[in-house]
Amino acid sequence: MAYVQQSTVRNRLLKAMRAEDFARLQPHLESVELLVQQMLILPNARTEHLYFVESGLGSITTESANNRVEVGIIGREGVIGASHVLLGSDRAPYDHFVQMPGTALRIRADIVIAAVEESPTLRKLLLRYVLTEIIQTRQTAFVNATLEIEARLARWLLMCHDRVDGDELLLKHEFLSMMLGVRRSGVTLAMQQLEGAGRIRARRGRITVLNRDLLEEIADGGYGTPEAEYARLIEGA
Repeated sequence: MAYVQQSTVRNRLLKAMRAEDFARLQPHLESVELLVQQMLILPNARTEHLYFVESGLGSITTESANNRVEVGIIGREGVIGASHVLLGSDRAPYDHFVQMPGTALRIRADIVIAAVEESPTLRKLLLRYVLTEIIQTRQTAFVNATLEIEARLARWLLMCHDRVDGDELLLKHEFLSMMLGVRRSGVTLAMQQLEGAGRIRARRGRITVLNRDLLEEIADGGYGTPEAEYARLIEGA
């Protein structure tokens, strides 16, 4: 069986690894398809695999009796399941599922743990990645507590845009409502405002980013900090 080559992977975290660290994982990486709403990690269930996203988008959500809210978003910059497995837990109380379809390189969690124990450089890189997830979550808490829906939506669209090819996002209003933790009517109004100002074009199930710079203005400082920290900690490592 031919192994995936580091020179051809699209996952930014795998690309940032030292060649010898990638080689530890290489024989165990399995390409899998990611389907919309596919559950990758169940809450409070043992995590068997981690997923280095190549394309598409994963979402981490928490749920109450009346609502579900997104607390993390992972694309080709990262690995789904890392934040708890690498910190010593075999499970987490959150859903990890596919938000946009794509592909990933799947690997058994125990293989990654063993490789991290053998390699200080791999451990350092992956723990730095976990830190970027924590920074993203804290930024999300700040944004949700201080910014209006339009700014929150602009930030979220920018984060999705960072993780896909092209300018088109396959997203329904019901899903956006769940991800932002607001009523669908609020998402619809914010979408209309962004579209009216020429930032995006919205059609049924499709959103096209027309002007990133204007979206960043609307995001009002909510976007940029986690992204800059990822560049510093991972790609500048």
